[in-house]
Amino acid sequence: MSSDSTTASTAAFVEQLLARMTLEQKVGQMLQPERMAITPDEVARHHIGSVLSGGGSAPGANLPADWIAMNDAYWAASMRDEPGRVPIPLLYGVDAVHGHGNVLGATIFPHNIGLGAARDPDLIERIAQITAREVLATGVEWTFAPTLAVARHLYWGRTYESFSEDTALVASYAAPFVRGMQGDLGEDSVIACAKHWVGDGGTTDGRDQGNTVLPESELERVHMAPYLPALEAGVLTVMASFNSWNGVKCHGNRYLITEVLKERLGFDGFVVSDWDGVDYLSDDPAEALAIATNAGIDMFMVSVKWRQYLDLLLQHVRTGVVPMSRIDDAVRRILSVKHRYGLFDRPRPAERKWSQVSCLGAPEHRAVAREAVRKSLVLLQNEGEILPLSRSARILVAGKNADNRGHQCGGFTVAWQGTSGNQSVIGGTSIWEGIREVAPGAVLSEDGSAADAAAHDVAIVVIGETPYAEGMGDIRPPGLAPLGSSPAGQPAQLSPYGETLELRLLHPEDLAVIRAIEAKGIPVVAVLVSGRPLIIDTELQHTAAFVAAWLPGSEGQGVADVLFGDFPFTGVLPFSWPRIATRWPSGYGL
Repeated sequence: MSSDSTTASTAAFVEQLLARMTLEQKVGQMLQPERMAITPDEVARHHIGSVLSGGGSAPGANLPADWIAMNDAYWAASMRDEPGRVPIPLLYGVDAVHGHGNVLGATIFPHNIGLGAARDPDLIERIAQITAREVLATGVEWTFAPTLAVARHLYWGRTYESFSEDTALVASYAAPFVRGMQGDLGEDSVIACAKHWVGDGGTTDGRDQGNTVLPESELERVHMAPYLPALEAGVLTVMASFNSWNGVKCHGNRYLITEVLKERLGFDGFVVSDWDGVDYLSDDPAEALAIATNAGIDMFMVSVKWRQYLDLLLQHVRTGVVPMSRIDDAVRRILSVKHRYGLFDRPRPAERKWSQVSCLGAPEHRAVAREAVRKSLVLLQNEGEILPLSRSARILVAGKNADNRGHQCGGFTVAWQGTSGNQSVIGGTSIWEGIREVAPGAVLSEDGSAADAAAHDVAIVVIGETPYAEGMGDIRPPGLAPLGSSPAGQPAQLSPYGETLELRLLHPEDLAVIRAIEAKGIPVVAVLVSGRPLIIDTELQHTAAFVAAWLPGSEGQGVADVLFGDFPFTGVLPFSWPRIATRWPSGYGL
């Protein structure tokens, strides 16, 4: 938390700045367009306060030098000292939610669900520190993390973004994550963002952006509680949630944003909307913007329509729909965060300390990610103590997820919905590559057709889900789903992942490979790559051992570390494991 003297210094600085700013300059600070929809000249002309990258939106060849050059150009535009302009440095934001996953060559950590299985707050802080360094190495200052959702329905496609269904476990990670990201707000830090305020993990049937129906006492106990340690640790920004609470959209809920978060809980940073989240408050853009602004949203993440927002917000102030005091409060919060972070005193992105360091995917960073993989693995079955395996055993490795770094990294990796194959995830190891390193005699046969009892003592079959992100990860009937944080220009129709949590129905190819190998008399060790627990009763019947590996990220060798006994299984389930098969959730009128 800031000292009294630091707070006073920031307040004095901000008030002097506010006094010099025109209404147009203030409103510009409240907008955050997507990089593909705005140029540096437009940033300067309209006094824009922030720019972001949506999932998969990257400059040039998507290498650190490209990111640094891009943000340097935006920063230089924001700092033009010209008549009628007040130079204010721009903030650049990204979704570095499990490492700096948008960038080629970054260290990709396990998604939150795996970190929840690790039960290790110290590990969380180290992961956040490393992520901060890799974000800084691309000239960026702000990441939209940590996600503090308490997911209560496995049908939700964002379940893997939640550390656990257990509020206490999620809360135990909040402060270490913020400390790791923000540190002392010096040159080794980035700005963190606690999200999504509030109740995103509690929607009916896990419907993405749905309705969380709870009394306030339950909302506080389950879904607000993890934010308290994050606020105590000094998190500088909070993101509003797409979901509704008892029928009222959180983006337009003045009670939750202003009365609870800002006034009762004392949050003095700023609140940013989610991706075009304001648009869902009304069919009339002007009305939607007025509702959100007066509810307490301070910065608007508006992918493409930022010019319309700019004009509408200016009109609202001039006609009295939005009071000037609300604009001043929002801009005061934004400028205060920038000042507390030291942004006004930092050199341009190209000249900052970490921009000169080639730390992306550094060996010491990958070592921590590998440690996280080891600690996240949960042993679900081990008949006859088949695990750990011997290095000298004759091993067949099969399954569609065995040699696929894209699949094991999941969504929000290089692309919004994730990627497939090894080409886009540069560095690290697939699970197969990790096994091959430990057991050089192992053989890869993805479809299992090379299985031969005379040649193989055991088979490791890596199965499970393929990548998805919000909306498209939901388990629900086919149909429309609202648009989440996709890149600009994506259509609003998001197909669900499937209609059931049963793995044998979602991915029948997995069971087919397992049974074909089993039929040849070879015992099977199954490794499940997934963003949530799945119903696997049938698969368990045909395997000798079963391991939940979640979405382990770029360091698949961590799986081999444990399968071959270099480290023990220590992971504990972060979510209850389902046993009852249902085709789809109730409540959809089907």
